[in-house]
Amino acid sequence: MKLNWTPAVIAAALAVASGSAAAQEFALYSGPLKSGPDHTYSWSMDYTEGFGQYFAGSVTWLNEGHIPDHHRDGQLVQVWGRLPLAQRRLVFSLGVGPYRYFDTEVAKQGLGYSNTHGWGVVYSARATWYSTHRWTANLQLNRVQVSSGPSTTALLVGIGYQLDAPDTPGPRDFALARTHKVTNNEITLMAGQTILNSLDSQTSVAEAVEYRRGITNFVDATIGYLHEGNGLAARRDGGTAQLWLTRAFFDDRLTLGAGAGLYAAIHHGSDGDARSTGDGILSALVSVSASYRLTDHWAARVTWNRVMTRYSRDTDVILGGIGYRF
Repeated sequence: MKLNWTPAVIAAALAVASGSAAAQEFALYSGPLKSGPDHTYSWSMDYTEGFGQYFAGSVTWLNEGHIPDHHRDGQLVQVWGRLPLAQRRLVFSLGVGPYRYFDTEVAKQGLGYSNTHGWGVVYSARATWYSTHRWTANLQLNRVQVSSGPSTTALLVGIGYQLDAPDTPGPRDFALARTHKVTNNEITLMAGQTILNSLDSQTSVAEAVEYRRGITNFVDATIGYLHEGNGLAARRDGGTAQLWLTRAFFDDRLTLGAGAGLYAAIHHGSDGDARSTGDGILSALVSVSASYRLTDHWAARVTWNRVMTRYSRDTDVILGGIGYRF
């Protein structure tokens, strides 16, 4: 199981969203996927924001299941043309955009596996039904073409929710403006699990501490310490620094964010594989996070981190914990 972001794609999302707000609709999708004669599954998490009545943008986490010799997923940004019908309750959309993928594949030189990073394009067609209670029902067809590896086609069924209530039936044309920062100061202690992106997906216990500070109405900055655990053959830990696009909903109780930055990792021990010690200290770190305010000062937070290396030691670090805001 992998979730993947890349700094370049997140930077594009930041540029798109910084003008007015962030996503208005959140949806989960799942369905069958076909690649040549092979069949597997696909699933995704999707944010969509309106740029007027006939246009929208989205940021999506896409997982393409387990094609033989490939475990591929990644992040994509799409631009959509949309046509509202039936008093705006039914919307047909066509989308296209870049896909930054991360593929755990069988290695060609006897190393067992390799973490391959690359670019592709995703073409999509979507039909969405908007209910009277902010819920949406979605049917989507994806065609994925990548620079190296098999192309895929998936048919996905999804359910979504409008995080900002619309002024009229159907989707919001534009997101709501924001007048103050999502975050002031927050210190969070978290624990969870590290998953090595290998063919066997080895796991370990992980811990982290993070300080978060609001920079603008939509951007946070964090610094922290990440310990990826002792259960893997070669342990890593070190300092992290990220910038986040953030947004708050439901009277600022729920916050959502996407972050990108650097992870200065120290390697401890080796399993005899040169990949265990790495080829440098710095790796890219990309993440998504959600928090829910319990009181004026206390909040629960869940964060999914992706560590992107140059030596086939990519990991997903899934963390949950409690934060104090001041």
